[in-house]
Amino acid sequence: MPVKHPLEYELSPTNIDPGLRWVTLRLRNVGEEDLTALDVRLNSLDAYSISVAGTGLYIVGIHPGEETERAFQVSANLTGRLYASVDGWRGGEEFHWESPGILITVGEEVAELVSLFALTEPYPPPGDKIVCEAIVHALEGSDGRLRIEFWSETPRQEFEELGSFETEPMEPGEEATYRVEFVPEEEGSYAIHAYLYDGAKRLGHEIDYVYVTEP
Repeated sequence: MPVKHPLEYELSPTNIDPGLRWVTLRLRNVGEEDLTALDVRLNSLDAYSISVAGTGLYIVGIHPGEETERAFQVSANLTGRLYASVDGWRGGEEFHWESPGILITVGEEVAELVSLFALTEPYPPPGDKIVCEAIVHALEGSDGRLRIEFWSETPRQEFEELGSFETEPMEPGEEATYRVEFVPEEEGSYAIHAYLYDGAKRLGHEIDYVYVTEP
């Protein structure tokens, strides 16, 4: 199981069918102190794709070396990411812990949006060209009818479309890269969004951030 100190964690299964399903979170205390009065939650990074029922679970404590598991009900629509969070006490002090996002594959999908990166120097100035790159990974054979869209959320919270493409045919396991360019005209934080669609079905959504400022 992966580890983020002081907890080792695992969520299973990571491939489920659409609908109401149960997943199990396993936690193991790999630290040297008792973890007590724990509020354990499973959270969604994208509730449109997959949401979690309920408000969390209470665990009295987990001793060093001890493992516990809890079941959570989820409503699964599309592939998305979940993460676990724990609030409680460690060695007499309050602590908060979160796992990284854990990918949950929902149903059989032809492709996934692996990543989105804004290829730029840190804190680019206004007027500099910024290249955005997204990678699509084929899970099954694709005949090229997928669509990938790029959008920019400006410091004024306006959405501007940067580009839209139909994907090329891909074999299972193959990856393809798609790029757009834009020139920010004002200072502030830009959120760059990439969406992957199969018809009206959204297969993936990734976000990257760029902070534009005068040198």
